[in-house]
Amino acid sequence: MTPTTQTESFWERIKATLASGPGAYAFFGLYAAICTWQLFTNPRTSLRTDIVFVLFLLLVFLVFRSATPLWFRGGLAAALLLVVMPIFGTLNPFYIDVATQAGIFVALALGLNVVVGFAGLLDLGYVAFFAVGAYLWGILSTPQISQINPAWSPVPPIMFYPFVALGLALGAVFGILLGLPVLRLRGDYLAIVTLGFGEVIRVLANNLDRPINITNGSQGIREIERPPLIMASFVRDTLGWNLSDSQLYQQFFYFVVLLIVLFTVVVVSRLKNSRIGRAWEAIREDETAAVAQGIPRVRMKLMAFAVGASFAGAMGVVFASKQLFINPPTFDLLRSINILAMVILGGMGSIPGVILGAVIVTLLDLQILPRMATVLRDAQRAGVPIPAAFDPTQYQRLLFGILLVLMMIFRPQGILPDERRSEELHVGDEPPSKEETPPAARPAAESA
Repeated sequence: MTPTTQTESFWERIKATLASGPGAYAFFGLYAAICTWQLFTNPRTSLRTDIVFVLFLLLVFLVFRSATPLWFRGGLAAALLLVVMPIFGTLNPFYIDVATQAGIFVALALGLNVVVGFAGLLDLGYVAFFAVGAYLWGILSTPQISQINPAWSPVPPIMFYPFVALGLALGAVFGILLGLPVLRLRGDYLAIVTLGFGEVIRVLANNLDRPINITNGSQGIREIERPPLIMASFVRDTLGWNLSDSQLYQQFFYFVVLLIVLFTVVVVSRLKNSRIGRAWEAIREDETAAVAQGIPRVRMKLMAFAVGASFAGAMGVVFASKQLFINPPTFDLLRSINILAMVILGGMGSIPGVILGAVIVTLLDLQILPRMATVLRDAQRAGVPIPAAFDPTQYQRLLFGILLVLMMIFRPQGILPDERRSEELHVGDEPPSKEETPPAARPAAESA
């Protein structure tokens, strides 16, 4: 049995277990009830709550991947993400902030997956498009715009919504600008040029404070505007939630990010199953053969860069408004490598895999490694002989590197690989059968 067959049979067994029927409904219903009860009864930040929160996110993913009917999957996922998570977020804002950050990186990883996973174009400067959207809203919504021209004034906060669409369009434009010079490049050369593009954007953001102060240089842009809370009175008066503005904004950005992620998943899924997606895959597998078959290489490559960059541009606007402060180090090379690690870890070309990879890396970065550091410090105080200098958060890059190395050795196709890419990586693993063996390769006695 080949590794591919083993992988497929494993997931087939999982799907069979979670197939439609009373058993599946009971399993997911009981799982959701236990997680919800645990989150609501113990909302304080602790290792136990961390574990339950991870299991809660795993439940959402299992529901998404199950073979149950669409109405059941959609209803349960909506109940978990639109009801349980917001209510739990009012009890402990830390976890809804982690969920929001995970959603931001899910959208970024899905955009990069279009470029790297679908079209096979290695992009190490993807964070540049994220920076373009963030600085777009950061400059135009703050008094920083008056530094460029004293006659100009910041746009009103309500313009946040059109600026998300504007960030989408501007990201696509910058994606095309990156794609034009690299149309004839492949492999390492493409990676070097895209890496340089990302560094150029970061250096420009760091130095465009003279002679005209456009980006405020290394000091960054502060007091970025947030959109007005239109539903504040409804939440406080009708629903009876006496939440502060800070809590309401956390809920607001959670729903905005969730909506953008849903939009991204739908668009990327439709593109993957369209003629454009098949053209991207043909270019990824053999560009020369694709051109010989009549696929417009220039148009398809530019479209891949534009589509992938557009999601980053839109999410950059949301990120700037959420964080209230941006500066050039936020958009350095390591951020691009983190997003690429999400794609590789989950499985290049696989939409569910990339979502899982983005959530795993985000949880490691924001929740699991800091919690490990806290547990180790508590153990040190209790007398456990652990080196005082060891802090998992300081070895984050090392741990990510080890994780990627192990993935490349034991599962190079990713956690949830795309079916076609998984088959390609295992071509030749199964020895040819007797019927397939050419006559020249058979023993002389047998041919006699």
